[in-house]
Amino acid sequence: MKDKRVLYVSSEVIPYLPETEISSMSFEAPRMVNSSGGQIRIFMPRYGNINERRHQLHEVIRLSGMNLVINDLDMPLIIKVASIPKERMQVYFIDNEDYFKRKATYADEDGNYFEDNDERAIFFAKGVIETVKKLNWSPDIIHVHGWLASFLPLYLKTYYNNEPLFENSKIVTSVYNHGFEDTLNTKLVDKIRFDGIEEDKVSHLETPNYFNVMKTAIDNSDAIIVGSDELGADFDTYLKNLEKPVLKFHNKEEFAEAYLDFYQSKVLD
Repeated sequence: MKDKRVLYVSSEVIPYLPETEISSMSFEAPRMVNSSGGQIRIFMPRYGNINERRHQLHEVIRLSGMNLVINDLDMPLIIKVASIPKERMQVYFIDNEDYFKRKATYADEDGNYFEDNDERAIFFAKGVIETVKKLNWSPDIIHVHGWLASFLPLYLKTYYNNEPLFENSKIVTSVYNHGFEDTLNTKLVDKIRFDGIEEDKVSHLETPNYFNVMKTAIDNSDAIIVGSDELGADFDTYLKNLEKPVLKFHNKEEFAEAYLDFYQSKVLD
């Protein structure tokens, strides 16, 4: 992977959030590429329950300051950055007072998922892409982890499909069994259509449950990695019928060689 550029876009990364399959692999995979001579960038949301002082987050003024339009509203984009101790890896945080100030990730203290999780996900996807454009950093691979990051493949393949910076980028999505109950906001599909994205690209999202959100990400990706040992019958069937590379599950102790080979022989080849 020497000199290859890999952009990691994740809804969770340790040490900033508790350890899960998603947050763990969103740390281990970039560390592995970093140690193999590759260049990496990591992006995640700046949730309000991340301790900015302890993790030494600071705003990057030159990257902040633009507004992103979400469902006809101008939402200010703030970019913060921190370094993972001892790893020489930087993490960029996508922030906005309205979407990410609350002291939680996806749900309130009673376990109720936030009504605007759909808009938070759209804002995150657009925020990552706009920030990478400002960095003028063209990734060879974009690796997506977690459902809150899952609109990034859709937006890259549609809304930003003429952006030269991403012309040769390959999108990999990891699919996990860590989803959400019920559905996202049922007006989600209208908010995405507002960006001029065609009807057939968002047909799954008429019912925006976890399976359909991930199907949309899968359809707009170039390759898939199974991130959990068991995904369930629906996912197993959907992935089995795909005509694109799929890497089976590998746990944290044995993933490195498999991911490197998959990146080089299946994704970049």
